[in-house]
Amino acid sequence: MRYISAEEMGAIDANCAYLGISTLQLMENAGAALAGEIRKLGGNRIAIIAGRGNNGGDAFVAARHLDDLDVTVFLVGRARDITTEEARRNWDVLRRLEFDLREIADVSEIDLSGYDLVVDALFGTGVRGPIKGLEGDVIDLINACGKRIVSVDVPSGMGTGKEVSPDITITFHRPKIGMKGDFRVVGIGIPGMAEFLVGPGDLKLLGRRGPESHKGDSGRILVIGGGPYTGAPALSAMAALRAGADIVTVAAPRSVADTISSFSPNMIVRPLTSDRLCMADLEILKGLIPRHDVVVIGMGLGRDEETLKAVSQILPLCDRVVIDADALQPDMPLKGIVTPHAGEFRRISGLDLPKGRERIEVVRRFARERGLVVLLKGRMDIITDGETVRGNTTGNPGMTVGGTGDVLAGITGAFYARADAMRAAAAAAFVNGRAGDLVYRERDFGMVATDLIDKIPEAMMV
Repeated sequence: MRYISAEEMGAIDANCAYLGISTLQLMENAGAALAGEIRKLGGNRIAIIAGRGNNGGDAFVAARHLDDLDVTVFLVGRARDITTEEARRNWDVLRRLEFDLREIADVSEIDLSGYDLVVDALFGTGVRGPIKGLEGDVIDLINACGKRIVSVDVPSGMGTGKEVSPDITITFHRPKIGMKGDFRVVGIGIPGMAEFLVGPGDLKLLGRRGPESHKGDSGRILVIGGGPYTGAPALSAMAALRAGADIVTVAAPRSVADTISSFSPNMIVRPLTSDRLCMADLEILKGLIPRHDVVVIGMGLGRDEETLKAVSQILPLCDRVVIDADALQPDMPLKGIVTPHAGEFRRISGLDLPKGRERIEVVRRFARERGLVVLLKGRMDIITDGETVRGNTTGNPGMTVGGTGDVLAGITGAFYARADAMRAAAAAAFVNGRAGDLVYRERDFGMVATDLIDKIPEAMMV
């Protein structure tokens, strides 16, 4: 049984909404399932202690499904302060149906002595401690009531130092990390594909800039590429900047460094020694790599023998690395995130890619055996670390134009500076394809890679 974090559950909820499964639908399903479990526990008089968020909203729905029992809902706080539209709508339904609803301003207003069962719906997974004041007093009251206690989704205050100690927790969809004691998992209508497909919820897992952020906190990216080709590393660098990286440096052969620099004054360009990446560049790169959080390598390098030898010496120097394009070669010491298309995957693995679900298994097995995160580009991107597998269906036929893979590599590098490899690759696949879809709405022919770069910020706001 896989446990998930509060953040992961929030991402699943957001992806459900993106797929058309609304929060209101999930709240209805959760409340109905909760009511069914409460009935199994027995008792006629039910006290629901509800907070002002969606955890309380789930309990409001449960109360409606238990209308043949004697149910009292104690709302901790005022109804005008209910924080979500979905919870407010379900509170209003109870009010119109004349349920026994009580708004609580002081813990002394709650008397649990006459009830058979107490339902703890004060806080869900989003609460952060410490819990004080009225809510803290209510948690103490629940724990001291001497009644059977049922917590909704998680015990209120879990992990904060002051939490409810229930007899049982009814948790939704999957158990949550940090849960202790007896619990039951109930389904709320989240289909497996809502967890498999990447969506905007995955962007939430990357985190955001805080008010105390400083230059570089959101990522310093080093792009190593260019030589035979000029535009590829520039596209990766500009995409990384648009995806939120604070600082992006391009280390490119001397012959193309000035041209790459002319693409944007926002990039730092460090010329290397020759017209191609070579062994003589290692000393320069040994100084640059430790000053960056992520290395993105391969775009436009070509396949010169000495260039590939240099790449094989560079990769072991990298902590976090995204490997793309010409750096994807047999016998290369691959690590971090690799972003092949089908032909490149065949080149590095020696494996043919079947169709259907068998393709997923081939990629997953390769990722596990090599200790990699693989982002296989295709009609449906496959992202896997060898255990978890995700799919991405954003993108369109217009993205067959050259350079879109370079853009993806840059986005992946920017996200990798803020999250682990699996989360970074999954979110990058979604954003790259979404940016392409935004362009495709405007024109199906004439799309170019720089169009995607311009759309990255909008794609991240889905």
